[in-house]
Parts: sequence; structure tokens; C-alpha cells
Amino acid sequence: MGRKQNRAQSPTPAPAPEPEAVEAEPAPEARPPLEVLYCSVCSFPIEYCEFGSSLTRCKEWLKEANEDLFNKYYSDEALQAKLGTLSLEAQAKLEQDTAKKEAKAEAKADAALKKKLASQIIIRRIERTKRKHVTAIQGLEAFGVDLKKAAKQFASKFATGASVTKTPTGGEEIVVQGDVAEEVQEMIEEGVGVLKGIPADNIEITEEKKKKSGE
Repeated sequence: MGRKQNRAQSPTPAPAPEPEAVEAEPAPEARPPLEVLYCSVCSFPIEYCEFGSSLTRCKEWLKEANEDLFNKYYSDEALQAKLGTLSLEAQAKLEQDTAKKEAKAEAKADAALKKKLASQIIIRRIERTKRKHVTAIQGLEAFGVDLKKAAKQFASKFATGASVTKTPTGGEEIVVQGDVAEEVQEMIEEGVGVLKGIPADNIEITEEKKKKSGE
């Protein structure tokens, strides 16, 4: 009889361990948007008004607009805490420097305003031939008007040529093709487009006739 052969049975593989459950991290909370209050006097955030040249007026505005924030930054306690580490001499110098800076800025602003109010807009109606005229406008830049933009506005309004040219005195003026002096005056008085902030009393129209031969 043949011998029976014993066959080794391969072991059954152990089941793989199940992966451990990973807890999901909570989503970070959304931060609310930062609210910034800007000063209507110097246009800085109110924390930085002290670095401008109009602190006194900034403080007056803030006291009316938001008294709580005014007390936070400019109450006696807040100023004392801020200046507490400075010597009396340093505090006095800081106050003097601030006062000088504000006075200088206000004097400069007053001078600019006086110059602006004294400036004149001269609209010249210039005769080229008996049937052709051009209109020249001087003085707009004194009121902060961009001459190139104004020339483009005139060209579009009157469907004609308009350009910025040099004057004999070294300044600049806008020359518009055509007899449109009164229309230009009306646009300036109404503050159309870029022509804003010019008092009507500061506008004057003049006329230049073509010189006759021999004159």
C-alpha cells in the first residue's frame, strides 16, 4: 500500500486592522471684518491723526462724531498714560512742535484759499478772420482743473478741436476752435464735468479783434 503524504496547509492570513477613526478638526471661526473709522478732516484712520497737521480740528471732529473714541485717545487719562514716560521738558517741546506744525499748515491752507479766490478765469474770444474765431481759456489750473481733461471735455461738447497750448508768459491755456466763449462760461458756472469749484464772479470774457493791416 502506498503511503499517504501529509500536505502542509498554508495558514489563513490574519485580517488587517481597521484604520483608526480620525476626528475632523473643527473649522476655524471666521473673523469679523475690521472696522476702521477714518477722520473726515485729515482722512487718516483716527489712530493716526496725531501724525497729520490738523490734530486740533481732528480732535474737535472726533469729539462730535464719537465721544467714546475721543475719550479713548484724547481724554486726560489717555494722554497722561501716553505722556507719562516723558519728562516735563519733553512734553512741553512736543506740544510746541505740534502747535507750530498746525499753525504752519493752516497758514498754508489760508494762503492757497486766498490765491484761489483771487484767481481769474479769462475766456478770450479771438478773431482769426471775419468768419473764424477761437476761444482761449486761462486760469483753470488755479482751481485744480486738469487742463488736458478739460480740453477733452470741450472738444467732445462742441465737436471741435481743443488743445492745451503754451502762453507767451510761460503758462498754459486751452484753445478751442470756434466762437464758444459764452457756452464755455456757462459750463464753468454750472460746474460741468471737471469744471467744479469755480465762483461765477471769477470768470471774465474778453474779445480780441484781428488787427487790420497797417495797424
